[in-house]
Amino acid sequence: MKQTNIFILLLFFSVQVFAQERNLSYYLEQGKQNSPLLKDYQNQLLAAKIDSQRLRAAYGTQVNGVSNNTYAPLIHGIGYDNAITNGGQVSALVTATKELNGRKWLGNQLQGIHIQNQGTANTAKISEQELKKNISAQYITAYGDWAQYSFNTEVLSLLKEEEMILKKLTQTGTYKQVDYLTFLVTMQRQELLAGQILAQYQLDFAQLNYLSGIADTSFSPIADPAPVMEHLPSLENTVFYQQFQIDSLQLKNTDAGINLAYRPKINLYTDGGFNSTLAVDPYKNWGISAGLSLVIPIYDGRQRKMQHDEVAISEDTRKNYQDFFSRQYHQQIRQLLQQLQSAQQLIERAGKQLTYAEGLMQANKQLLVKGDVRIADYVIAINNYLDAKNIITQNIINKYQLINQVNYWNSVN
Repeated sequence: MKQTNIFILLLFFSVQVFAQERNLSYYLEQGKQNSPLLKDYQNQLLAAKIDSQRLRAAYGTQVNGVSNNTYAPLIHGIGYDNAITNGGQVSALVTATKELNGRKWLGNQLQGIHIQNQGTANTAKISEQELKKNISAQYITAYGDWAQYSFNTEVLSLLKEEEMILKKLTQTGTYKQVDYLTFLVTMQRQELLAGQILAQYQLDFAQLNYLSGIADTSFSPIADPAPVMEHLPSLENTVFYQQFQIDSLQLKNTDAGINLAYRPKINLYTDGGFNSTLAVDPYKNWGISAGLSLVIPIYDGRQRKMQHDEVAISEDTRKNYQDFFSRQYHQQIRQLLQQLQSAQQLIERAGKQLTYAEGLMQANKQLLVKGDVRIADYVIAINNYLDAKNIITQNIINKYQLINQVNYWNSVN
């Protein structure tokens, strides 16, 4: 047991002296910088800019080099009809094509990419909020361990001082040997408890580093997060609700694109170069040509209406999810605020109990020196103090977690 005492005290000393205290902001920043998911969303937005540029380029004039070369011989009068093949053909052309009435289609496609970018950016904000909530929750959990470890080691230090006094009083006959052993068992139990809490803190601290993307197996004290409940915006202004609005815009864009796909298409084309059958004066077969193509959709089996119906069904599904989310959102917020109020009430009640328990423990401590208190009563006073302190710590941590959950919903678009 003596080795255990030294081990715990050395750990506590090394943590306090050599480790630098870090706060919640540090871990949140590390988490954002190290998150591959957030970097993925940033790259998706960069790639979307290139898609827009490619789309604009595709709408412009397209120039291609085209060469077709065939040879169809007649062998003993057997072969393809020469009237069709001319015996062969050699061509080397430069062609240029341009769609004349595709500006509205281009605008629809660019708008689709813009809406997609809005969705990606909004999803990135939601993911960042999720990451912030998870890291904050783990930080609060680890801080709860550290807070418990801190005051338990303070009590342990107090008990060690009292143990030395009680040992001398036992040697002088003021207290019985059994009283001393009772106190010693209490002190050893407190020592084991402190070691157990420290081990849990190491585990939760390692998980905090893991979530934040920090490759570090050491552990150090962390500061009180002291979260403040932020002002909640209206539901319609949150990134969570914004996702439904973006989905609605995407469906409207798709619906408009269906109509644009059924507009007549006019393409202008031109080419120039060498095109010959090599039959007569091939050196004269250099030239140019130009033309206009027109495609008018007439009938496709009512596919256009079917596509509109599919979009309408998707919109109805989206609306159902949106309405359900709205109801769940308000219910969730009300429940969290109620739990937060209950936690605060428990903290206040436990605070009053702690005041009495601490006063009783101090009074017994004074009587201990004079030998005027039963060790069993002093142990009970210590345990009452520890229980009250633990209740306060647990409810403070619960309060912090509830505030963290409320703040999760405060991200605005």
